[in-house]
Amino acid sequence: MNTKLRPGNYLAIAFMLFALFFGAGNLIFPAQLGQLSGENITPATIGFLITGVGLPFLGIMAMGFSGKNNLQELASRVHPVYGLAFTALLYLTIGPFFAAPRTGTVAYEVGIAPYVSEGSQSMVLLIFTGAFFLVALLFSLFPSKIVDNLGKFLAPVLVVLLLILLAVALFNPMGAIQSPEETYQSSAFFIGFLEGYNTMDALAALVFGIIIINVIKSFGITNNNQILSAVTKIGLTSTALLVIIYVGISYLGATSVTELGIFDNGGPVLSGAAEYYFGTLGSVLLAAIIILACLTTAIGLITANAEYFHSLIPAIAYKPWVFFFAILTFVVANFGLENIIAFSTPVLMFLYPLAMVLVLLTFVSPFFDHSRLVYVPTIAVTFIFGIIDGLVALFESLELDLPGWLNAILETLDVLPLYAEGLGWLIPAVVVAVIMIIVAKVKNK
Repeated sequence: MNTKLRPGNYLAIAFMLFALFFGAGNLIFPAQLGQLSGENITPATIGFLITGVGLPFLGIMAMGFSGKNNLQELASRVHPVYGLAFTALLYLTIGPFFAAPRTGTVAYEVGIAPYVSEGSQSMVLLIFTGAFFLVALLFSLFPSKIVDNLGKFLAPVLVVLLLILLAVALFNPMGAIQSPEETYQSSAFFIGFLEGYNTMDALAALVFGIIIINVIKSFGITNNNQILSAVTKIGLTSTALLVIIYVGISYLGATSVTELGIFDNGGPVLSGAAEYYFGTLGSVLLAAIIILACLTTAIGLITANAEYFHSLIPAIAYKPWVFFFAILTFVVANFGLENIIAFSTPVLMFLYPLAMVLVLLTFVSPFFDHSRLVYVPTIAVTFIFGIIDGLVALFESLELDLPGWLNAILETLDVLPLYAEGLGWLIPAVVVAVIMIIVAKVKNK
């Protein structure tokens, strides 16, 4: 059996990983960030790249480094019940509740909606998402073909289409970069950092990492060091592609303001840019980019959810799970993009810190022999902050005033470093982790 990946295999798997990551939010949020950050585009984009690219890479590496068979095993280092609950919530978040439905709605909003009359939007959305998720379902029914379907065809086409648009924008910008909007005039880096949450890629990395590892193993590689080496090379290649495209889309957004004006999201930015540079052909090109990007991600998310819940409940076969999640995703998609984004934000503010802390603990875990004495208190502190931040985001998304008790908590926590920037959990989590690592080392001695 072959125990070494050829360069072509590395490239195919890297394109597959890129295609799994690159979906709806990856097109919209960098364009919006570029428009709003203006002359502060550099710090804003760096912040966005940390959470939008750096953390997903670390997530992929963490799964390879841990040697675990899946995310639930890794999260169970805290406690088996926590491992099950955290993993199930994460899968549902990046699956049928938020990320997967968003792929269909964004593809529709940017690629199809501009050509549909106002009164027909709901019906055409229903028809489009029905066809969209039917295609995703058909691909997802045969996961063994995922490298061929995503890595060797869809992803390279997607990259080429994007690079054509971005290259033209780079050499012939629509206009000069303007002053930043009010929200980006200060703390542009931290705002960009939090915007990277919206891609959901750091969460997805903990799922996609297992897909990549299983693909590597299918080539006959079983040695842990070889797997980690292959994961590193594949992860670096795919994230390098993400960096190039994120920077390009951010720049496109920043230079579009004088010509197109400011939009509420990045979709019209991309539509306007394509129309500006290529006319009708540009609109068709953009529609192809959006639909391919969103479709590849939808396939990956449906596949991952079906495989996980089949492993959790083996009595239900894989294919019925595919049908279930494809149908559920289709239903949620028809609630509309704005509702999906509004209700995803509180969940992301809760889940992201927990995911980041789990990833960081994974890398230092051998140092304290994977002791729960470290995992439990660190995750517990992060969990408390995640609940508070999630509740605040929920009230804001519903445009409701914060209750008095929550305001009192916020006034107390406001003294913490980075709390105003949305990272109040970071210092407490690090401090608790360091203290408990010392305690664990002393106890072992």
